[in-house]
Amino acid sequence: MQAIISFITGTLNTVAWLYIFLPCTILFGLYLTIRNRGLQFTKFGYVMKNTLGKMFQKQEAGEGAVTPMQAVSTALAATVGTGNIVGTSQAIALGGYGAIFWLWLAALLGMMVKYSEVLLAIKYRERDAKGDWVGGPMYYVKNGLGKGWQWVGILFCIFAAIAAFGIGNMSQVNSIVGSINNAVDAFIPAAAAERGTLNLILGIVLAVLVGIILFGGIKRIGAVAEKLVPTMALLYIIFGITVIVVHANNIIPAFGKIFSTAFNPQAIGGAAAGIVLKETIVWGLRRSAFSNEAGLGSAAIAHSAADTPGPVQQGMYGIFECFADTIVICSLTALTIICSGVEIPFGVKPGSELITAAFATVFGNRIASLFVAVALTLFAFTTILGWSLYGSRCFQYLFGLKAASVYKALYVVIIVVGAVSSIDVVWDISDTFNGLMAVPNFIALIALSPVVIKMTKEYFFNKKPA
Repeated sequence: MQAIISFITGTLNTVAWLYIFLPCTILFGLYLTIRNRGLQFTKFGYVMKNTLGKMFQKQEAGEGAVTPMQAVSTALAATVGTGNIVGTSQAIALGGYGAIFWLWLAALLGMMVKYSEVLLAIKYRERDAKGDWVGGPMYYVKNGLGKGWQWVGILFCIFAAIAAFGIGNMSQVNSIVGSINNAVDAFIPAAAAERGTLNLILGIVLAVLVGIILFGGIKRIGAVAEKLVPTMALLYIIFGITVIVVHANNIIPAFGKIFSTAFNPQAIGGAAAGIVLKETIVWGLRRSAFSNEAGLGSAAIAHSAADTPGPVQQGMYGIFECFADTIVICSLTALTIICSGVEIPFGVKPGSELITAAFATVFGNRIASLFVAVALTLFAFTTILGWSLYGSRCFQYLFGLKAASVYKALYVVIIVVGAVSSIDVVWDISDTFNGLMAVPNFIALIALSPVVIKMTKEYFFNKKPA
């Protein structure tokens, strides 16, 4: 068993991320950028006007659908999570400051990848037996490529259903209980002796809350995400900007560290001298994917339920997601940590303690611990909701609508396990399956890229409706 785990977390992980995801994200993202005339840059204002500008207008959805705002909130619920806080901290500690450069690059090119995923999800979606809209990579394979390609969609569903238990469930729950434990320790040090009991209680409470929302279907998930996501993002932005402003004299040096070590991680010296360029690139790309999920195909599942005028219109939300999630939130985390001047444990995988220490330089340890606990709880809770939808939809595709209820029940039970278990190996295994999701997804995206290019040209450049 140990040999199998070592293969999954070692060789298979390296192949998935370094030799498949990395070149596909960069090269295919660059290809789409060129063929679509740099859409994410040249039409950025138009995209923001038609996404961010419309998100807070009153919207209503038809039967079996959610509003575009609820769809993007559900997708952001799954992406704006521990990847933005813990994941960004890990990118810096394990890949050096330069990892943030690669995180940005992957996000900028990933905007077009995610745009394509969402566009195809809307174009090739279908109604299930309940009348709900369902879609995602498995459906744009089925309805866009035909029967001979079914194995690609099946492979995606297998990888995603497994990954959801790790990246979307246990790792998120573990981050929640860890941050709450840190906050409790800051206020009640003696409570550390009862940590096991506290974790169990937290796990049960989380499981009940997720179960109530999850079994309410996509509309309930969308309604909750629509309220929580903007609130938690705004609070986090306010705290982060405050720290950066207080340490404003470190802003320019922070950018200097990021760019000077992007291709030479040893340039910073000290404990970072042991970091090699491959680690800088891989950790930046990994944590970009863990954060915005461009290339994984997961967000397409949430967007497929949107009541939208057309594929291109909803596809623009994919660009907005990458921008909001990585360019804004992840950058905020990185700059907060670097500008604060806290000591970074290079070579050691951190949890929430690094960003907590950064906030503590301005707000003090107690307030910082409490805020990070609240922020991580909200971030991670909504991520759990988003990935519960992804996993159950994939299971539904494989085994039918009734089987999805079995998956949902198991998903809820696993929450308790994640609260009381040490999950380092779960992080590593889910990281591998997370990367493997990109393999069938990129096969479909590349095969269907002419469709994306044609529809984009018709909408943006020929002034015809998509």
